[in-house]
Amino acid sequence: MGSKKGESTSAPIIRRDPYEVLSVSRDSTDQEIKTAYRKLALKYHPDKNASNPEASEHFKEVAYSYSILSDPEKRRQYDSAGFEALDAESMDMEIDLSNLGTVNTVFAALFSKLGVPIKTTISANVLEEALNGTVTVRPLPIGTSVSGKVDKQCAHFFGVTINEQQAQDGIVVRVTSTAQSKFKLLYFEQDANGGYGLALQEDSEKTGKVTSAGMYFLHFQVYRMDSTLNALAIAKDPDAAFFKRLEGLQPCEVSELKAGTHIFAVYGDNFFKTATYTIEALCAQTYEDTTEKLKDIEAQILRKRNELRQFETEYRKALARFQEVTNRYSQEKQSVDELLKQRDSIHATFTVSRSLSNLSNGSTSKVLGEDSRAESPVEDGNSDGKDKSAKKKWFNLNLKGSDKK
Repeated sequence: MGSKKGESTSAPIIRRDPYEVLSVSRDSTDQEIKTAYRKLALKYHPDKNASNPEASEHFKEVAYSYSILSDPEKRRQYDSAGFEALDAESMDMEIDLSNLGTVNTVFAALFSKLGVPIKTTISANVLEEALNGTVTVRPLPIGTSVSGKVDKQCAHFFGVTINEQQAQDGIVVRVTSTAQSKFKLLYFEQDANGGYGLALQEDSEKTGKVTSAGMYFLHFQVYRMDSTLNALAIAKDPDAAFFKRLEGLQPCEVSELKAGTHIFAVYGDNFFKTATYTIEALCAQTYEDTTEKLKDIEAQILRKRNELRQFETEYRKALARFQEVTNRYSQEKQSVDELLKQRDSIHATFTVSRSLSNLSNGSTSKVLGEDSRAESPVEDGNSDGKDKSAKKKWFNLNLKGSDKK
Protein backbone atom coordinates (compact mmCIF):
# COMPACT_ATOMS: atom_id res chain seq x y z
CA MET A 1 0.00 0.00 0.00
CA GLY A 2 1.37 3.42 0.78
CA SER A 3 4.67 4.64 1.98
CA LYS A 4 4.89 7.13 4.80
CA LYS A 5 7.71 8.92 3.08
CA GLY A 6 6.56 11.86 1.07
CA GLU A 7 9.72 13.86 0.69
CA SER A 8 13.39 13.52 -0.28
CA THR A 9 15.41 11.05 1.82
CA SER A 10 18.91 11.59 0.45
CA ALA A 11 21.49 11.78 3.21
CA PRO A 12 22.97 15.23 3.92
CA ILE A 13 26.73 15.64 3.82
CA ILE A 14 26.95 16.27 7.59
CA ARG A 15 24.49 14.14 9.53
CA ARG A 16 23.03 15.33 12.80
CA ASP A 17 21.07 13.40 15.36
CA PRO A 18 17.61 12.92 13.73
CA TYR A 19 15.90 13.53 17.08
CA GLU A 20 17.70 16.85 17.33
CA VAL A 21 16.81 17.77 13.75
CA LEU A 22 13.10 17.16 14.31
CA SER A 23 13.23 18.64 17.84
CA VAL A 24 11.67 15.56 19.44
CA SER A 25 12.75 13.36 22.34
CA ARG A 26 13.93 9.77 22.00
CA ASP A 27 10.72 8.46 23.55
CA SER A 28 8.46 10.43 21.20
CA THR A 29 5.52 8.62 19.68
CA ASP A 30 5.14 8.03 15.95
CA GLN A 31 2.41 10.67 15.82
CA GLU A 32 4.62 13.26 17.56
CA ILE A 33 7.44 12.57 15.12
CA LYS A 34 5.06 12.81 12.17
CA THR A 35 3.62 16.13 13.37
CA ALA A 36 7.07 17.63 13.91
CA TYR A 37 8.16 16.50 10.46
CA ARG A 38 5.15 18.00 8.72
CA LYS A 39 5.72 21.41 10.26
CA LEU A 40 9.42 21.49 9.42
CA ALA A 41 8.94 20.06 5.92
CA LEU A 42 6.46 22.79 5.08
CA LYS A 43 8.69 25.44 6.66
CA TYR A 44 11.76 24.51 4.62
CA HIS A 45 10.15 23.15 1.45
CA PRO A 46 11.94 24.42 -1.73
CA ASP A 47 8.64 25.61 -3.19
CA LYS A 48 8.41 28.22 -0.46
CA ASN A 49 12.11 29.05 -0.28
CA ALA A 50 13.24 29.25 -3.91
CA SER A 51 15.81 31.98 -3.14
CA ASN A 52 17.14 30.40 0.05
CA PRO A 53 19.63 27.57 -0.56
CA GLU A 54 20.03 27.00 3.18
CA ALA A 55 16.34 26.13 3.45
CA SER A 56 16.82 23.44 0.81
CA GLU A 57 19.59 21.87 2.89
CA HIS A 58 17.43 22.01 6.01
CA PHE A 59 14.63 20.39 4.05
CA LYS A 60 16.90 17.49 3.01
CA GLU A 61 18.09 17.08 6.59
CA VAL A 62 14.54 17.03 7.92
CA ALA A 63 13.41 14.51 5.30
CA TYR A 64 16.43 12.28 5.93
CA SER A 65 15.87 12.35 9.68
CA TYR A 66 12.21 11.49 9.25
CA SER A 67 13.06 8.60 6.92
CA ILE A 68 14.96 7.07 9.87
CA LEU A 69 12.57 7.78 12.72
CA SER A 70 9.42 6.93 10.75
CA ASP A 71 10.71 3.42 10.02
CA PRO A 72 10.57 1.20 13.15
CA GLU A 73 13.47 -0.98 12.04
CA LYS A 74 15.74 1.95 11.04
CA ARG A 75 14.86 3.75 14.26
CA ARG A 76 15.77 0.67 16.30
CA GLN A 77 19.07 0.34 14.44
CA TYR A 78 19.92 4.00 14.94
CA ASP A 79 19.03 3.89 18.64
CA SER A 80 21.31 0.89 19.14
CA ALA A 81 24.34 1.82 17.01
CA GLY A 82 23.84 5.22 15.39
CA PHE A 83 24.38 5.99 11.71
CA GLU A 84 26.85 3.15 11.28
CA ALA A 85 24.02 0.65 11.63
CA LEU A 86 22.15 2.20 8.75
CA ASP A 87 22.77 1.46 5.12
CA ALA A 88 22.27 4.91 3.65
CA GLU A 89 22.60 3.56 0.11
CA SER A 90 19.47 1.47 0.50
CA MET A 91 17.29 4.45 1.25
CA ASP A 92 14.96 5.63 -1.44
CA MET A 93 15.97 8.65 -3.46
CA GLU A 94 13.18 11.11 -4.22
CA ILE A 95 13.22 14.31 -6.20
CA ASP A 96 11.00 17.37 -6.18
CA LEU A 97 9.86 18.07 -9.72
CA SER A 98 8.65 21.54 -8.84
CA ASN A 99 12.20 22.50 -7.84
CA LEU A 100 14.09 20.87 -10.73
CA GLY A 101 13.62 23.34 -13.54
CA THR A 102 12.85 22.45 -17.15
CA VAL A 103 16.24 21.02 -18.16
CA ASN A 104 16.63 18.74 -15.14
CA THR A 105 13.03 17.64 -15.44
CA VAL A 106 13.82 16.47 -18.98
CA PHE A 107 16.73 14.42 -17.67
CA ALA A 108 14.56 12.94 -14.93
CA ALA A 109 11.92 11.99 -17.49
CA LEU A 110 14.59 10.38 -19.66
CA PHE A 111 15.87 8.25 -16.78
CA SER A 112 12.31 7.22 -15.96
CA LYS A 113 11.76 6.14 -19.57
CA LEU A 114 14.96 4.09 -19.40
CA GLY A 115 13.49 2.10 -16.55
CA VAL A 116 15.28 3.84 -13.68
CA PRO A 117 12.73 4.19 -10.85
CA ILE A 118 12.57 7.83 -9.83
CA LYS A 119 10.45 8.80 -6.88
CA THR A 120 9.15 12.33 -6.69
CA THR A 121 8.02 14.45 -3.79
CA ILE A 122 4.61 15.95 -3.39
CA SER A 123 4.37 19.67 -3.97
CA ALA A 124 4.52 21.73 -0.78
CA ASN A 125 1.55 23.76 -2.01
CA VAL A 126 -0.63 20.63 -2.10
CA LEU A 127 0.52 19.51 1.35
CA GLU A 128 0.04 22.97 2.85
CA GLU A 129 -3.44 23.41 1.38
CA ALA A 130 -4.42 20.01 2.74
CA LEU A 131 -2.97 20.79 6.15
CA ASN A 132 -4.88 24.07 6.22
CA GLY A 133 -8.09 22.31 5.15
CA THR A 134 -8.55 24.57 2.11
CA VAL A 135 -8.76 21.81 -0.51
CA THR A 136 -11.93 20.88 -2.37
CA VAL A 137 -13.10 17.37 -1.48
CA ARG A 138 -15.41 15.52 -3.87
CA PRO A 139 -17.55 12.67 -2.56
CA LEU A 140 -16.69 9.13 -3.69
CA PRO A 141 -19.45 6.80 -2.52
CA ILE A 142 -18.65 3.14 -1.92
CA GLY A 143 -19.28 1.07 -5.05
CA THR A 144 -18.74 3.96 -7.47
CA SER A 145 -15.92 5.29 -9.62
CA VAL A 146 -14.89 8.74 -10.82
CA SER A 147 -12.72 9.56 -13.84
CA GLY A 148 -10.77 12.73 -14.42
CA LYS A 149 -7.57 14.52 -15.42
CA VAL A 150 -5.23 16.10 -12.92
CA ASP A 151 -2.46 18.58 -13.76
CA LYS A 152 1.14 17.79 -12.90
CA GLN A 153 2.01 18.51 -9.25
CA CYS A 154 -1.66 19.03 -8.46
CA ALA A 155 -4.14 16.79 -6.67
CA HIS A 156 -7.82 15.90 -6.77
CA PHE A 157 -9.26 15.09 -3.32
CA PHE A 158 -12.05 12.61 -2.61
CA GLY A 159 -14.01 11.80 0.52
CA VAL A 160 -14.98 8.16 1.10
CA THR A 161 -17.64 7.77 3.80
CA ILE A 162 -18.08 4.31 5.36
CA ASN A 163 -20.35 2.94 8.06
CA GLU A 164 -19.52 0.50 10.87
CA GLN A 165 -20.39 -2.59 8.83
CA GLN A 166 -18.33 -1.48 5.84
CA ALA A 167 -15.40 -0.65 8.08
CA GLN A 168 -15.60 -4.14 9.55
CA ASP A 169 -15.85 -5.79 6.13
CA GLY A 170 -12.87 -3.86 4.77
CA ILE A 171 -12.36 -1.14 2.17
CA VAL A 172 -10.34 -1.01 -1.05
CA VAL A 173 -9.48 2.18 -2.96
CA ARG A 174 -7.88 1.77 -6.37
CA VAL A 175 -6.78 4.11 -9.15
CA THR A 176 -6.05 3.03 -12.73
CA SER A 177 -4.97 4.83 -15.88
CA THR A 178 -5.48 3.30 -19.33
CA ALA A 179 -3.28 6.11 -20.69
CA GLN A 180 -0.47 4.76 -18.47
CA SER A 181 -0.18 8.11 -16.69
CA LYS A 182 2.14 8.48 -13.73
CA PHE A 183 0.37 9.42 -10.51
CA LYS A 184 0.26 8.93 -6.77
CA LEU A 185 -2.61 7.68 -4.63
CA LEU A 186 -2.57 9.56 -1.31
CA TYR A 187 -4.34 8.97 1.99
CA PHE A 188 -4.73 11.80 4.52
CA GLU A 189 -5.53 11.67 8.21
CA GLN A 190 -7.59 14.44 9.74
CA ASP A 191 -5.69 16.71 12.13
CA ALA A 192 -7.07 18.31 15.23
CA ASN A 193 -7.15 21.72 13.53
CA GLY A 194 -9.49 20.42 10.82
CA GLY A 195 -6.87 19.98 8.15
CA TYR A 196 -5.49 16.84 6.55
CA GLY A 197 -2.01 15.43 7.06
CA LEU A 198 -0.43 13.03 4.58
CA ALA A 199 -0.31 9.54 6.09
CA LEU A 200 0.22 7.15 3.16
CA GLN A 201 1.21 7.32 -0.46
CA GLU A 202 1.36 4.73 -3.23
CA ASP A 203 3.18 5.39 -6.49
CA SER A 204 1.58 4.07 -9.65
CA GLU A 205 3.11 0.98 -11.22
CA LYS A 206 2.71 -0.35 -14.74
CA THR A 207 0.73 -3.59 -14.74
CA GLY A 208 0.01 -4.86 -18.22
CA LYS A 209 -1.44 -2.10 -20.39
CA VAL A 210 -2.38 0.22 -17.51
CA THR A 211 -0.78 1.96 -14.56
CA SER A 212 -2.41 1.41 -11.21
CA ALA A 213 -2.13 1.95 -7.47
CA GLY A 214 -4.26 0.64 -4.62
CA MET A 215 -4.76 0.78 -0.88
CA TYR A 216 -6.27 -2.21 0.93
CA PHE A 217 -7.77 -1.85 4.40
CA LEU A 218 -8.79 -5.48 5.04
CA HIS A 219 -7.90 -6.09 8.73
CA PHE A 220 -4.82 -8.14 7.90
CA GLN A 221 -1.30 -7.15 6.95
CA VAL A 222 -1.05 -6.20 3.29
CA TYR A 223 2.24 -5.49 1.57
CA ARG A 224 3.37 -3.14 -1.15
CA MET A 225 6.23 -3.71 -3.57
CA ASP A 226 8.93 -1.04 -3.59
CA SER A 227 10.53 -1.30 -7.03
CA THR A 228 13.28 1.13 -6.04
CA LEU A 229 14.81 -1.41 -3.66
CA ASN A 230 14.81 -4.00 -6.43
CA ALA A 231 16.54 -1.60 -8.81
CA LEU A 232 19.21 -0.78 -6.23
CA ALA A 233 19.79 -4.49 -5.60
CA ILE A 234 20.20 -5.15 -9.32
CA ALA A 235 22.65 -2.26 -9.65
CA LYS A 236 24.77 -3.55 -6.76
CA ASP A 237 24.75 -7.23 -7.70
CA PRO A 238 22.95 -8.31 -10.91
CA ASP A 239 23.45 -11.99 -10.04
CA ALA A 240 21.53 -11.51 -6.80
CA ALA A 241 18.66 -9.57 -8.35
CA PHE A 242 16.34 -12.57 -8.28
CA PHE A 243 16.94 -13.18 -4.58
CA LYS A 244 16.31 -9.52 -3.75
CA ARG A 245 13.13 -9.38 -5.80
CA LEU A 246 10.87 -9.94 -2.79
CA GLU A 247 12.97 -7.78 -0.47
CA GLY A 248 11.11 -4.79 -1.86
CA LEU A 249 7.99 -6.11 -0.14
CA GLN A 250 7.13 -3.55 2.55
CA PRO A 251 4.31 -3.78 5.11
CA CYS A 252 1.56 -1.20 4.75
CA GLU A 253 1.28 1.10 7.75
CA VAL A 254 -2.53 1.07 7.99
CA SER A 255 -4.56 -2.13 7.70
CA GLU A 256 -8.05 -0.92 8.67
CA LEU A 257 -10.27 2.15 8.68
CA LYS A 258 -12.85 3.26 11.19
CA ALA A 259 -16.34 4.40 10.34
CA GLY A 260 -16.48 7.96 9.05
CA THR A 261 -15.17 10.00 6.13
CA HIS A 262 -11.67 9.33 4.86
CA ILE A 263 -9.74 11.57 2.51
CA PHE A 264 -7.90 10.22 -0.53
CA ALA A 265 -6.27 12.11 -3.38
CA VAL A 266 -4.90 11.46 -6.86
CA TYR A 267 -1.70 13.43 -7.40
CA GLY A 268 -0.46 14.18 -10.94
CA ASP A 269 3.07 12.80 -11.12
CA ASN A 270 3.65 13.05 -14.87
CA PHE A 271 6.71 15.05 -15.88
CA PHE A 272 5.14 17.26 -18.54
CA LYS A 273 1.43 16.56 -18.96
CA THR A 274 -1.78 15.90 -17.08
CA ALA A 275 -2.57 12.47 -15.71
CA THR A 276 -5.81 10.75 -16.65
CA TYR A 277 -7.25 8.38 -14.05
CA THR A 278 -10.23 6.46 -12.72
CA ILE A 279 -10.61 6.12 -8.94
CA GLU A 280 -13.00 3.69 -7.28
CA ALA A 281 -13.91 2.73 -3.72
CA LEU A 282 -15.10 -0.79 -2.92
CA CYS A 283 -16.41 -2.67 0.09
CA ALA A 284 -14.71 -6.04 0.52
CA GLN A 285 -17.99 -7.71 1.55
CA THR A 286 -18.81 -8.44 -2.09
CA TYR A 287 -15.28 -9.72 -2.68
CA GLU A 288 -14.94 -12.26 0.13
CA ASP A 289 -13.33 -14.91 -2.09
CA THR A 290 -10.91 -12.38 -3.56
CA THR A 291 -10.03 -11.11 -0.08
CA GLU A 292 -9.25 -14.62 1.12
CA LYS A 293 -7.13 -15.24 -1.98
CA LEU A 294 -5.19 -12.03 -1.32
CA LYS A 295 -4.64 -13.01 2.31
CA ASP A 296 -3.42 -16.44 1.25
CA ILE A 297 -1.12 -15.15 -1.49
CA GLU A 298 0.42 -12.56 0.84
CA ALA A 299 1.25 -15.36 3.30
CA GLN A 300 2.70 -17.49 0.50
CA ILE A 301 4.89 -14.62 -0.72
CA LEU A 302 6.23 -14.02 2.78
CA ARG A 303 7.09 -17.70 3.16
CA LYS A 304 8.72 -17.66 -0.24
CA ARG A 305 10.81 -14.64 0.74
CA ASN A 306 12.12 -16.50 3.79
CA GLU A 307 12.80 -19.58 1.65
CA LEU A 308 14.73 -17.47 -0.87
CA ARG A 309 16.88 -16.00 1.89
CA GLN A 310 17.91 -19.51 2.92
CA PHE A 311 18.23 -20.70 -0.66
CA GLU A 312 20.48 -17.77 -1.54
CA THR A 313 23.07 -19.06 0.94
CA GLU A 314 22.90 -22.52 -0.63
CA TYR A 315 23.04 -21.02 -4.10
CA ARG A 316 26.09 -18.91 -3.28
CA LYS A 317 27.95 -21.98 -2.01
CA ALA A 318 26.90 -24.06 -5.02
CA LEU A 319 27.83 -21.23 -7.38
CA ALA A 320 31.28 -20.94 -5.82
CA ARG A 321 31.74 -24.69 -6.16
CA PHE A 322 30.44 -24.57 -9.73
CA GLN A 323 32.91 -21.84 -10.64
CA GLU A 324 35.70 -23.88 -9.07
CA VAL A 325 34.68 -26.97 -11.05
CA THR A 326 34.26 -25.06 -14.32
CA ASN A 327 37.70 -23.52 -13.87
CA ARG A 328 39.16 -26.99 -13.41
CA TYR A 329 37.15 -28.19 -16.40
CA SER A 330 38.79 -25.53 -18.55
CA GLN A 331 42.22 -26.42 -17.23
CA GLU A 332 41.70 -30.16 -17.75
CA LYS A 333 40.34 -29.61 -21.23
CA GLN A 334 43.37 -27.52 -22.13
CA SER A 335 45.67 -30.20 -20.69
CA VAL A 336 43.99 -33.00 -22.65
CA ASP A 337 44.10 -30.99 -25.86
CA GLU A 338 47.80 -30.36 -25.37
CA LEU A 339 48.56 -34.05 -24.70
CA LEU A 340 46.68 -35.17 -27.78
CA LYS A 341 48.43 -32.53 -29.83
CA GLN A 342 51.80 -33.81 -28.66
CA ARG A 343 50.72 -37.38 -29.40
CA ASP A 344 49.69 -36.45 -32.96
CA SER A 345 53.02 -34.69 -33.43
CA ILE A 346 54.91 -37.82 -32.36
CA HIS A 347 52.81 -39.97 -34.70
CA ALA A 348 53.62 -37.64 -37.54
CA THR A 349 57.36 -38.28 -37.18
CA PHE A 350 56.92 -41.91 -38.34
CA THR A 351 57.07 -41.19 -42.11
CA VAL A 352 59.43 -41.89 -45.05
CA SER A 353 59.03 -38.45 -46.42
CA ARG A 354 60.38 -37.06 -43.18
CA SER A 355 63.48 -39.41 -43.43
CA LEU A 356 64.12 -38.33 -47.01
CA SER A 357 63.86 -34.72 -46.06
CA ASN A 358 66.42 -35.24 -43.30
CA LEU A 359 68.82 -36.80 -45.91
CA SER A 360 68.22 -34.24 -48.60
CA ASN A 361 71.93 -33.24 -48.61
CA GLY A 362 72.73 -36.05 -51.15
CA SER A 363 73.65 -38.94 -48.85
CA THR A 364 70.48 -40.77 -49.77
CA SER A 365 71.32 -41.00 -53.49
CA LYS A 366 74.87 -41.97 -52.64
CA VAL A 367 73.82 -44.83 -50.46
CA LEU A 368 71.27 -45.96 -52.97
CA GLY A 369 73.93 -45.91 -55.79
CA GLU A 370 76.34 -48.00 -53.76
CA ASP A 371 73.64 -50.49 -52.97
CA SER A 372 72.80 -50.83 -56.66
CA ARG A 373 76.41 -51.39 -57.60
CA ALA A 374 76.85 -53.91 -54.85
CA GLU A 375 73.83 -55.86 -55.94
CA SER A 376 74.60 -55.80 -59.71
CA PRO A 377 77.94 -57.85 -59.68
CA VAL A 378 76.34 -60.54 -57.57
CA GLU A 379 73.54 -60.95 -60.00
CA ASP A 380 75.91 -60.95 -63.04
CA GLY A 381 78.33 -63.36 -61.36
CA ASN A 382 75.62 -65.78 -60.54
CA SER A 383 74.48 -65.79 -64.17
CA ASP A 384 77.93 -66.43 -65.53
CA GLY A 385 78.56 -69.14 -62.99
CA LYS A 386 75.38 -70.95 -63.93
CA ASP A 387 76.31 -70.88 -67.63
CA LYS A 388 79.85 -72.08 -67.04
CA SER A 389 78.68 -74.84 -64.74
CA ALA A 390 76.18 -76.00 -67.34
CA LYS A 391 78.76 -75.96 -70.09
CA LYS A 392 81.23 -77.77 -67.90
CA LYS A 393 78.69 -80.40 -67.02
CA TRP A 394 77.77 -80.95 -70.69
CA PHE A 395 81.39 -81.06 -71.62
CA ASN A 396 82.18 -83.42 -68.83
CA LEU A 397 79.36 -85.73 -69.87
CA ASN A 398 80.60 -85.86 -73.39
CA LEU A 399 84.01 -86.57 -72.19
CA LYS A 400 82.85 -89.38 -70.02
CA GLY A 401 80.90 -90.86 -72.88
CA SER A 402 83.96 -90.73 -75.08
CA ASP A 403 86.08 -92.40 -72.43
CA LYS A 404 83.67 -95.33 -72.19
CA LYS A 405 83.90 -95.86 -75.84
